[in-house]
Amino acid sequence: MLSFRLAYIFSYNLFQFCGHTWILANTMARFLTFGQDALADTFYSVGFVMSLCQLLSILELFHIADGIEKARLLPRFVQVMEKNLLLTMVIMLEEIQSKPVVCAQFFLWNILDLLRYPHELLCVMDTPSTAMLWTRYTLWIPLYILSVATEGVTIYQALPYVEPTTPSAPAHVGLPVILMLYLPVLGLGKMS
Repeated sequence: MLSFRLAYIFSYNLFQFCGHTWILANTMARFLTFGQDALADTFYSVGFVMSLCQLLSILELFHIADGIEKARLLPRFVQVMEKNLLLTMVIMLEEIQSKPVVCAQFFLWNILDLLRYPHELLCVMDTPSTAMLWTRYTLWIPLYILSVATEGVTIYQALPYVEPTTPSAPAHVGLPVILMLYLPVLGLGKMS
């Protein structure tokens, strides 16, 4: 008998898989069609769907807390919030949206998620694939390192466009300082 929880988690994983598949296909088709010119407007072509997928990824925290999904809450919390904060920064800073690093970041995030969600779908259907599991975690290692590096480059390239809100206040820590201090935290979210 099909339970509501099973149907919900299956639908959620399927939606995430379809969304990330669309983003990756769109990004690759644009790159193959327009070449280097596609790097500059990747955000404009896939930003809405990427924002939707990342916003919905907050539900994964509730999945873990409710016991629908078996995972560690703290690493997933850091990972979800890290991606959402970085995406929010890209949305807010129009100057950074056309940087090639945003295209690379979206590409890597989508590859990582396309390795994850099919495995999750198979597990929900009680047909886990050993080959899928091996592929997911084998490819995850180099993609993780590249993703953390591009996240760091994205933050670094955003620093000149972020202005401190009150530069004259000595006790106030500006946003650029917070972003610089955030760089070492990037690796923590990738543990889930």
